Amino acid sequence: MIHSLKKLDWILISAIILLLTIGLLSIASTSVARTGAYNVFKKQLAFAIIGLFLLVLFGFIDYRFLRNYPFIVLTFYILSALLLGLLLIFGSKIRGSVSWFKFGPGGSLTFEPVEITKFVLIALLAKYFSSRHIDFGLFHHIIVSGSYVAIPLILVLLQPDLGSAVLIIIAWVGIMLFSGIRLRHLLVLFLIFLILMGTGWQFFLKDYQKSRILTFFEPKKDPLGRGYNVLQSIIAIGSGKFWGKGLGHGSQSQLNFLPEQHTDFIFATIAEEWGFAGVSFVLVLWGIVFWRLFRIAAGASTNFAKIFIFGFMVLLLAHISINIGMNLGFAPITGIPLPLLSSGGSNLISIMIAFGIIQNIKINSSNL
Repeated sequence: MIHSLKKLDWILISAIILLLTIGLLSIASTSVARTGAYNVFKKQLAFAIIGLFLLVLFGFIDYRFLRNYPFIVLTFYILSALLLGLLLIFGSKIRGSVSWFKFGPGGSLTFEPVEITKFVLIALLAKYFSSRHIDFGLFHHIIVSGSYVAIPLILVLLQPDLGSAVLIIIAWVGIMLFSGIRLRHLLVLFLIFLILMGTGWQFFLKDYQKSRILTFFEPKKDPLGRGYNVLQSIIAIGSGKFWGKGLGHGSQSQLNFLPEQHTDFIFATIAEEWGFAGVSFVLVLWGIVFWRLFRIAAGASTNFAKIFIFGFMVLLLAHISINIGMNLGFAPITGIPLPLLSSGGSNLISIMIAFGIIQNIKINSSNL
């Protein structure tokens, strides 16, 4: 046990804890502004403690059971697909999407199955491609892997949750690129993607989602409507200047001009209250996380482990890029949380379990 504890990547864990702490402090600040109490903060603190426990727990569970027993990953895949399907019948609509199950006293707790599904798909694709890396150039492997992706993707689009659908596609394409996809195959995928985008715009996207995308290009055309969130976010980020206004003193976040301060726009909240210095520190911490993940992937002893970590890195990078892009007005608002910083239990718990699996990969790699 002590030997395994020493082999954990404590630099990675330290960066994760610091990011969690910054997120919790910012959520505590916005929690008072939104409700007059620390309700959101208390829930997120509980999720953070549970997440850290799961990180350590999965750090000591041999990850190779995912590689050696494919029926386990397949079972999780089927369960996640069933949960996504049940959402369409029993789910609760929040902000226009039926993406959550509500439970607990007065529906105070929510569970978002797509967050688990993302990481189950990464494990499933890692298993598939790691056992077929020699003949990966064959196009039918793309078709088969795409069929695994298609089922949850369609169910997510039916919710509709455009942001999560985009993340699933990015993770799939990223894993295939890492596994050695040929350029002509990539071009075919790009054409398929364009067709799917056109189909999605015509048949799947709701009017409010189309408005979000159109408003992204010209938010000032509707400053009090669809463009309001983006404009307030940009104002909050700019007002923070270098050192920020101080925790709990951000005018946009504290006076509720900035919507969803603790979730979608947590980055703008941090920028306003912590300033450019605080945002830079957050980005440095994320740089450390990706550096350690890359080191673990490079030293992993199995193709499954390498592909799993790379897929996880692609998903994290997509989450961060899209969320910060939303806050800066560079991307449409899609409800994508900022990992480890935004409030929300489903995303945080899923990410911490993935970090735990990666810690076990490090423990079981003889050259790390």
